Amino acid sequence: VIHLVHYFPWELRGNYRMLADDQVKGESSESSEYHYLLWTDPMGNSNENSEGEELALTFSMEDEQTLHFVAGVGESEEAVSSQVFLYQSKGKIDSILKEEEKRYRDRRVKVEGLYEGSARAISNNLFWTTLYQPGLHRMYVPSGRTRILPTPEGNPGHWTIFEWVSFFNALEASVESSKHSKDILRAVFKTQYPNGNIPNWRSRFGGTPDRSQPPIGSYVVYKLFQRFGDLDLLNYAYPYLMKWHSYWKKERANGQSRRDGNGDGLLEWGTDPEYLPLMVSSWEENVEGKKRAKWESGEYDSPSWDDVPFNQETGTLTMNCVGLNSLYALDAWCLAQIADVLDRKEDNEGYLSEYEDMKELINTQLWDDKEGFYFDRNWDGRFSSKKAVSNFYPLLAMIPDRTRALRMTRHLLNPKEFWGDFVIPTISRDDPAFSRDHFSWRGAIWSPSNYLIYQGLKAYRFDALASEVAKRSYDLFLRVWENYQLCPESFDARTGAAQGHGFLSWGPLLTQIALEEYLDFTPWEGFRFGMIDPEDKGKLSNISILGRHYEVEVSRSGVRLREDDREILRTNGAAVFRRFLYSENEISFEVRSLEKREIRIQFLVEGKYQVLVDDEVVSLPKGKSCKVRIPVGDHTVVIQLLERMD
Repeated sequence: VIHLVHYFPWELRGNYRMLADDQVKGESSESSEYHYLLWTDPMGNSNENSEGEELALTFSMEDEQTLHFVAGVGESEEAVSSQVFLYQSKGKIDSILKEEEKRYRDRRVKVEGLYEGSARAISNNLFWTTLYQPGLHRMYVPSGRTRILPTPEGNPGHWTIFEWVSFFNALEASVESSKHSKDILRAVFKTQYPNGNIPNWRSRFGGTPDRSQPPIGSYVVYKLFQRFGDLDLLNYAYPYLMKWHSYWKKERANGQSRRDGNGDGLLEWGTDPEYLPLMVSSWEENVEGKKRAKWESGEYDSPSWDDVPFNQETGTLTMNCVGLNSLYALDAWCLAQIADVLDRKEDNEGYLSEYEDMKELINTQLWDDKEGFYFDRNWDGRFSSKKAVSNFYPLLAMIPDRTRALRMTRHLLNPKEFWGDFVIPTISRDDPAFSRDHFSWRGAIWSPSNYLIYQGLKAYRFDALASEVAKRSYDLFLRVWENYQLCPESFDARTGAAQGHGFLSWGPLLTQIALEEYLDFTPWEGFRFGMIDPEDKGKLSNISILGRHYEVEVSRSGVRLREDDREILRTNGAAVFRRFLYSENEISFEVRSLEKREIRIQFLVEGKYQVLVDDEVVSLPKGKSCKVRIPVGDHTVVIQLLERMD
């Protein structure tokens, strides 16, 4: 039996009624009248009433295994009726659906072999979670389909947007749809308050004007620009991102920098109680400042905050936070890159200078050389003893030199701290909270922290370790997704079992890590593809870059890159390529391999070229392609057109 219930969502009002031919007709009672019409085969039976604001149909499917239907909505009753009439045929419906299914299957992004199903897990989850934002005529992705927060009065809400969840959702959606990705970004940017705050969350009737969340917006926008080359996106996003970046250090009425309570240049998580509305949601009533500051961190119950006092006067925790300062530094660096693209020289120089200043402060104030690790630091000078996932975020912002970065990986690979069959726990395994509590940010595994650390490892070219994180993240998620169709909030780092909310929209970031092993765009590496030592053969296909479709094949016997069904590069063994640029006049890239390699490259035009390896000319090939031999390790290759021959 199938039950089909018609109703008017939100505050919309109107009427549904059964027509004589068993179609359902609906009309809104708003100022702009809309008409609705439904045709079904088989016909449905109305349970009780055949007219009203709600109308329920029941379909007995004992004899029929398929319910066919056509629905239409519009301002013209005649146009809606005509459109619905055109498709009132089971055969026509089946034909359309079959054709559209084939078209989608042919063009959707696929991963086959190694990490198979990762692209499907991302898109299936994101599209299922996508909702309509009433009043704004826009699609968006909430943190979960059931996570639409109620109004302060307790009535059902219309939509709810969480900040850093939404930015990650934009990355996930971009796997298949740049348009959907941009819609998600526009939705979250529109939550910005006049003071620059892109809030923890905001809905149609409420929000958190007192606090924000981790500043990852510029990082996400710049990644997407590198892949799609969309200048309109940069021009749209840049003012919002600038204003949000300024928010963190903007002076309050008393002259204090908003999130720099002790004035040392480093930031703390906090809250601005003066911005709280008179009426707040029930769960926010009489909440102390420290809890609001913890909410701002995103890691709302982390043991890192347990023993840290909250300063009522400054509105901040009394501890400089590694994660926040690293992400703020990264935000400055990415804003500098965006400003450079937009030809804003003064902005570019200002953000680069701020990045260097923050880098210096983090390295001098938050690095514990004895431990070989970055730590949060109390205002009285004491380092926190807590080792949390956010302590690895300096890698993503490229704060440490390579020596320090290597020392950090020892903590990651230590099975007494962060390593194991299931990684990466949000607090070190030797922390009392891990064994005592082990839920949420007190030891469970979360997809956003895994993703950010994975990207940090790639920035330092720790390719083998990054691949291990990718493999374990993929295995963790796919097991639960394939067997139970769950997209969990978090995972138990001891058993790998799903924890928390069963459907959270950023869950597939764990498989996005695997997909980005094949091909990725990052602020530090540019266009990156290939794997250092793939365990199996695999192929990523139909991924869109600058309006073209790419395919990457990997195995231990080689890497192959194709553009619109034309091979442009092939190797005779595993390798990772970075900063790949491909044009008629010049091809350039950085390449890393564990053994010497031969790289065959197809040119866009026939001609005479010069090939430079590590700035030395090694050959002068002629024709439509060439082979480049490189030794073990890291090398830079530049191929320049000297003369056309076509």
